[in-house]
Amino acid sequence: MASNPIEGLNEFGQSVWLDNINRAMITSGKLAEWIKTGLRGMTSNPSIFEKAICKSSDYDEQIKDLRGTGKSVFEVYDALTIKDIKEACDMYRPIYEATDGLDGYVSLEIDPRLAYKTEETVAEGRRLSERVDRANLMLKVPATEEGFPAVQELVAAGININVTLIFSVEQYVQTAEAYIRGVKNLLASAGDASQIASVASVFVSRVDTSVDKMLDAKMAEEGDRDTNQRLAALRGEAAVANAALIYARYLDIIGSERFAGLKAQGVRPQRVLWGSTSTKDPAYSDIKYVTELIAKGTVNTLPDKTFEAFLDHGVVKEALTSETAGAQKVISDLEHLGISADKVCAELLEKGVKSFEDAFDSLLGSIESKLD
Repeated sequence: MASNPIEGLNEFGQSVWLDNINRAMITSGKLAEWIKTGLRGMTSNPSIFEKAICKSSDYDEQIKDLRGTGKSVFEVYDALTIKDIKEACDMYRPIYEATDGLDGYVSLEIDPRLAYKTEETVAEGRRLSERVDRANLMLKVPATEEGFPAVQELVAAGININVTLIFSVEQYVQTAEAYIRGVKNLLASAGDASQIASVASVFVSRVDTSVDKMLDAKMAEEGDRDTNQRLAALRGEAAVANAALIYARYLDIIGSERFAGLKAQGVRPQRVLWGSTSTKDPAYSDIKYVTELIAKGTVNTLPDKTFEAFLDHGVVKEALTSETAGAQKVISDLEHLGISADKVCAELLEKGVKSFEDAFDSLLGSIESKLD
């Protein structure tokens, strides 16, 4: 029997990863303690590293050591982040081995300024894979039109990939197809597909934040009570409905005859990972995007506070299955009210890429200031 709710999720069939990394949690022993409670992986992004490096003195000693070495600001950033990623990979290595490569991964984002550049993303992915040199490293590639062929090529090269910034069902399908093409190419070159792992990171809470804002605006304009009640009833429903539709497509893909043939050759399913799972609206449960996204064969990556909250009062109960009638109704009702889920998701992708670019620029600027 599980000793806590996090272990309960793992036993149910959903892996719990941490959506954060910083040097203090590694050196203080905090991460090691959390791993003991059931954490089975870790993700990072430019915003996370910006907060870790810019808003603490934890990296200052290493930055001082790198002054005068002739390294560029980017090379200093590279050294700082790769040190953390390597140490985290080593801490998760026992989980990687115990789960036969299912879990135990640490994700590092490829330079977000390359989100719309296929060849440069591939080259940087290969470079980072060699620099980190850990079997349980995952490199993050955004789910842009230019990112999909990069995913295919990097997977074909035997590199674990976390496809990030997925918002729409269509983005997810393209992500899954890119992974399948990649493993097919790997098999064609006599590569060992059983050693490749990939996740499709679906961003959740941002969908509700965007849609709820639109619903609130419509309620402010409306004077009709019945219409406002319909609008209010849809608040906080869009994100999980969208996720449910994506999960159903995932089940279709891994249950298909085509994938059965790949599985027979050692190919692992590309699991769906729920990201952006912190609750933004205080009116909602602090574990809304954990409780409502419990689904077999998936990963949920949680920020510190959400992880601690679910550890404290989470209850493990299956939330998503292949059933989609309720989710489809939510999306349809929104469409009838003039809110297009596809349009919302497209705008969120654009904003997401820009947000990571801005965080990366800010991070490099902070490092440059510290170097000076």
